[in-house]
Amino acid sequence: MHDGHIQLNPNRLVQFLQKQPSEFTKLDIINFIVENGIKMLNFRYIAEDGRLKKLSFVINSMKHLNDLLSIGERVDGSSLFSYVDAGSSDLYVIPKYKTAFVDPFSEIPAINILCSFYNNEGKPLASAPENILRKAHAEFKKVTGCSIKALGELEYYVISELTEKSRLYPAPDQKGYHEAPPFTKWDNFRRDALLYIAQSGGIVKYGHSEVGNFMTENGCFEQNEIEFLPVDIEDAADQIVIGKWILRMVGFKYGVNISFAPKITEGKAGNGLHIHIYVDKNGKNVMADHKGLTTTARKVIAGMLDLAAPLTAFGNTIPTSYLRLVPHQEAPTNICWGDRNRSVLIRVPLGWITRADMIHDANPQDKNEPSDISGRQTVELRSPDGSADVHSLLAGIAVAARHGFEMDNALDIADELYVGVNIFHKEHKHEMERLKTLPTSCWESADSLMEKRCFFEKNGVFPAGTIDNIIRKLKSYYDIDLSERLYRKADEVGQLVEKYLHCM
Repeated sequence: MHDGHIQLNPNRLVQFLQKQPSEFTKLDIINFIVENGIKMLNFRYIAEDGRLKKLSFVINSMKHLNDLLSIGERVDGSSLFSYVDAGSSDLYVIPKYKTAFVDPFSEIPAINILCSFYNNEGKPLASAPENILRKAHAEFKKVTGCSIKALGELEYYVISELTEKSRLYPAPDQKGYHEAPPFTKWDNFRRDALLYIAQSGGIVKYGHSEVGNFMTENGCFEQNEIEFLPVDIEDAADQIVIGKWILRMVGFKYGVNISFAPKITEGKAGNGLHIHIYVDKNGKNVMADHKGLTTTARKVIAGMLDLAAPLTAFGNTIPTSYLRLVPHQEAPTNICWGDRNRSVLIRVPLGWITRADMIHDANPQDKNEPSDISGRQTVELRSPDGSADVHSLLAGIAVAARHGFEMDNALDIADELYVGVNIFHKEHKHEMERLKTLPTSCWESADSLMEKRCFFEKNGVFPAGTIDNIIRKLKSYYDIDLSERLYRKADEVGQLVEKYLHCM
């Protein structure tokens, strides 16, 4: 009898081993490699720049393979992290068995496996992004007795040459949401990426074309989105990074540029990286019940709102981030929350807490009992963009969620900052005026992090040196009043966009 979670799983290791990735052992990986003619093993890890690094091994014996999977390998930490001193830079990279997947791009059969960093004492590297996230989640669990599930909405542009074929069936400018061929031109690209991501362990919800689409003299720009399903917050970060790597690899295969940049050009939709989370207690989503949002959900929202400004230091990390966060767009600028409201910072998406039997109304011939889908309620943080340091961002969100449980006035803050209208409409101007705003530059973001750094450093989640480095980098852009300085200067905006086209 097949496990329902295994039967249709596209990950080849899951199919072969007939077990979930969380159950993979060293012997499982060895068995798969031997039985499937795998010739190479690639260690993959995320360094300071947020990208997926690679260390490749040709498997030359059973002992060699066993050693690699048992003790890992050494790497030069000073070349991966700017704050690791060259005089004592050796770090260990240790494989995490549950992350193993067949490399979809390798002509020689190869296994990729994500690794964690450890220092010379054999302890997790305190400043490694994935370890910061692990610590943040552990502290949340300690305070609440619950865990966090998360997912990302990965938006990207396909940038291609303008051809006679791409001129056929043009989609209306900035109205590409859920458009389909022939009005979109890169449906097959997204199809390939979706399949590769799923085969590589990503738990994908769906993919679709997004709002942004336009043509210029220099090319064709088409925005798409791939959204994941909720998983443990550490796994959510890993699959976003793998997803970005796969999209770029497929782009390279097709000969097109893929950009996650928050700003592409003046007046066009930028790329966000919206993050959804929910709190799980004993395997149950506790964000909503038959009455609506729970106290737990409101505390999480309050914590995220209270630390919303410094969270931009992790989620909006380049100057063009703040050309996206401008008023009267779907990207938020004011610190508030609301239901199904895309003008707010934290949106409570339409959930499935209604008692209406919609599936039977649409399919009266089907007499089966409807599925229980009451546990799907999330809250969505809408400020992050494609420049985000994903692991640090999710760690910051976990810190903020914990903060909500530690504040005495969390529920009062949630009540005070609730907005039930579109705050960008003129008739609701008074609502906007009472709200605080997000930072308008990397410089302001750094100031916000400096002011609230104690919350992120609490219990050693973010090392002080890591916070110092983030502040230093943000300040180095010196982008105070950048939006005003670039107003109506399309050429200068274009130069800045080109500079940060391949962020993170």
